[in-house]
Amino acid sequence: MRTQKSVTGPKPEVAVRNTGRCLEIASEPKVYDVIVCGGTLGIFVAAALSLKGFDVAVIEKGKLQGRVQDWNISRKELDELVKSGLLSYEDLQNVVSTEFNPNRCGFKGSLEVWVEDILNLGVSPFKLVEVIKTKFLKMGGVILEGSAVSKLKVFDDAVELLLDNNKTLYSRLVIDAMGNFSPIVQQIRCGQKPDGICLVVGTCARGFQKNSTSDILYSTHPSIPLGESNIQFFWEAFPAGSGPKDRTTYLFSYMDVNPQCPSLEEMLELYWDLLPEYQDVELNDLEILRVLFGIFPTYRSSPLQPSFDRVLQVGDASGIQSPVSFGGFGSITRHLERLTNGISESLEEDFLDKGNLALLNPYMPNLSASWLFQKAMSAKGSSTVADDFINTLLATNFGCMQKLGDPVIRPFLQDVIQFGPLAKTLGYVMISRPDILPAIFRQVGLQSILEWTIHFTLLGIYTILSTTAVPLLLFWIPKMPKKAQFIWRRRIEAWKFGSGLDYQL
Repeated sequence: MRTQKSVTGPKPEVAVRNTGRCLEIASEPKVYDVIVCGGTLGIFVAAALSLKGFDVAVIEKGKLQGRVQDWNISRKELDELVKSGLLSYEDLQNVVSTEFNPNRCGFKGSLEVWVEDILNLGVSPFKLVEVIKTKFLKMGGVILEGSAVSKLKVFDDAVELLLDNNKTLYSRLVIDAMGNFSPIVQQIRCGQKPDGICLVVGTCARGFQKNSTSDILYSTHPSIPLGESNIQFFWEAFPAGSGPKDRTTYLFSYMDVNPQCPSLEEMLELYWDLLPEYQDVELNDLEILRVLFGIFPTYRSSPLQPSFDRVLQVGDASGIQSPVSFGGFGSITRHLERLTNGISESLEEDFLDKGNLALLNPYMPNLSASWLFQKAMSAKGSSTVADDFINTLLATNFGCMQKLGDPVIRPFLQDVIQFGPLAKTLGYVMISRPDILPAIFRQVGLQSILEWTIHFTLLGIYTILSTTAVPLLLFWIPKMPKKAQFIWRRRIEAWKFGSGLDYQL
């Protein structure tokens, strides 16, 4: 099976909009404030809303539990769960399975950059989800395991959810946290081909003697042919929490979606071939604990705007994560407070139509600007640049960011794009390596650069608005009507998060 077939297909008809009211004709139904579909990451949003006093249920197709494989995150991102009230500091210590430093970004035969405290925590998803799940249930939350939504009927006053076990539920708002392959998202995107994908393969294995540091982004080769295409692959590696000699290693590559894309099987074969050289270890000396793989589609039209009243996508389903990252745990923690506040206000004031809900998934220029980075890191089938161009470009950029210091490099390494650091880096690159500019144009194309320039300009505008206009607006907002207050609070959040100014060193 080729990659393209794995990420596209006909739209399933899951959600429908009906006119009229459903609660008047139902026989005294139980009506939740919120039903969250998809529990692994959705449980965080569900618990945060329960803390605010809402009546919340979670629907999970399987058993609601975290995976065995660690999630890697920075402490600053994990602290957001403490700030939200979902975790105590004692809970936090119990769910962190491993901590390590320093962390490397490097390009073979060129630059190596070592940083501290970036993605340097291994968190046990099994323990973390169990802690949040227990607190959610104690607050009166309801979890329906072994259930999946087969149909959503959206009415003027509520959503009727038909489950595959013939149960019917009612809710004022449905939150879709079912990830990249949510059936509701597939229906909304109407079989749209992703604008890019990241293929990831790897293992968690035991037997690594050198296991005290991590790799955030490491390249060992120039772009190479694989299958019917060329790819530029990268590595990630982290000590695992299951044992002192246990290590997780990933091989991943960004690419456009086309029939020539390599398969996951071909990626995994490449992984087995190159892992010994990368980690200086023999395969026969390793005990393979788990084999890992995934496909992460990304779309330029993200975050995804709601297509139905009373239905909102969050997490990976909304496309809120950076196109150069894979997995949405860090994204959930970063946006949790913003989403919780916005959803709470929507429920309190009954601002649940798709127009108002769209303000919770606003355009963010820093997210859109990240697209150029994914395109620059994707090898082309018939390239007009040298095989080592992507490595050269990355080494140049990382070298400039390293010289510009922590305020520039640290946000970037945590998938946060800010106008000032980005402008400084681009300026430094143009001054120090003007010879690389023609190759950049050939790699990404003039149209992509022109589109990116618009997002970069808006990134600057959002930065100015967030730093200058907000203090004045905060004085006037309480004097406005409720609807205007809601709109302006969401705009302020969009400026702040869309400019990356939610991130502080």
